[in-house]
Amino acid sequence: MIDRSLRYILPGLLAVLVPVAAPAQVRGLPVVDTVLGRVGGVVSDTLHSAGDLGQTVTGLATARIDRVDQFVHDHRDSIERDDTGQPARAHEVLLLDPDPEGLRLAAGAGFALVEQGDAGGLGVTYARLQAPPGKSLAAALRGLRRILPGRTITADTISFPAGSGSGQAGGAGTIAAPRDAAVGIIDGGVPASPRIVAQAGFAAGAPHADAHAQAIASLLAGAGITRILVADVYGTDPAGGNALAIARALGWMQAHGLRVVSISLVGPANPLLAHAVAIVQARGMLVVAAVGNDGAAAPPAYPASYPGVIAVTAVDGHNRVLFEAGHALHLDYAAPGADLTAIGLDGREQRLRGTSFAAPLVAARLAALARDADTRATLQRADHEATDPGRRTGRGILCAICRKGI
Repeated sequence: MIDRSLRYILPGLLAVLVPVAAPAQVRGLPVVDTVLGRVGGVVSDTLHSAGDLGQTVTGLATARIDRVDQFVHDHRDSIERDDTGQPARAHEVLLLDPDPEGLRLAAGAGFALVEQGDAGGLGVTYARLQAPPGKSLAAALRGLRRILPGRTITADTISFPAGSGSGQAGGAGTIAAPRDAAVGIIDGGVPASPRIVAQAGFAAGAPHADAHAQAIASLLAGAGITRILVADVYGTDPAGGNALAIARALGWMQAHGLRVVSISLVGPANPLLAHAVAIVQARGMLVVAAVGNDGAAAPPAYPASYPGVIAVTAVDGHNRVLFEAGHALHLDYAAPGADLTAIGLDGREQRLRGTSFAAPLVAARLAALARDADTRATLQRADHEATDPGRRTGRGILCAICRKGI
């Protein structure tokens, strides 16, 4: 079934297809996108003509829709679509900045208070409200907005790993970072190791070891980061990766004094998460996020698209931007996302491909360059180090030789 999000995909799809490359420019280009764990599915093809290019762009767009459809179907008890068609925690809405009168009116309309608090201690106050029995999430959102006009009311939307898969085996290469350089990962859980100095769970069953998160931690280690903090926002919860969990994770990272956090997750815009991101940025944190692997025709990726977030795309061993790379509303840097390897949960080397793996490499370089709390100066140093800036690589490619995790 094609959902309403296709209306956002088609304009971008047409934009990609019109200036299509000549056959010689696309011959033999591999496209692989294997999403681990939460949203399964494989898109794999070798292009031999401009016609193949168009088919593959279409395939990336429709594969994204199909994956999300299947995910919602498989977790009907935990996941619903909100009023914009995005997957979210079922039967619950979030009211931001709740007050007693708003909660009273909501209760009178059948909304039960599940929890009230401050997301991550960041000053982002919210109330989780259970929808009235028999009401869909979409209907509940519309109904509460009628009761409380002018209030910020949202679903607890879900973000997914930005994508990962098998690519070509890559060579080694690291850049030394200061011994105290630290990076936070918001993803799944990872096994204990000397480099993991703290780990916390923000979902049922967390922390729970996850292959996607482990690959990211391995790449950070290979890039010279000796102190890694991990926030598991998935655990074993089908509704993990929600906006509230990510906001809480950001607050935990802020409390630990982290200057750089890497997020290789993509989802829709969410006002609660946007507020949390803006607060940690104002306190000096650099939030680095991948643009995803659903192709240029996909909707803009968040959190990469929030203002000030360091949006990262991926390049292969020849510094070509990956065909399947998604996009954000802005682009800051590129980094290796193919022709690289990491250590998996089984301790063995595995090949990787995807923008998920470019984001931590950029985060590693920013952490190494962050000599003080001046984020602008850190970015200026990164700009000086970056190579090949351009429309598709942003300010340029960072950590170009960082292609092997440990």
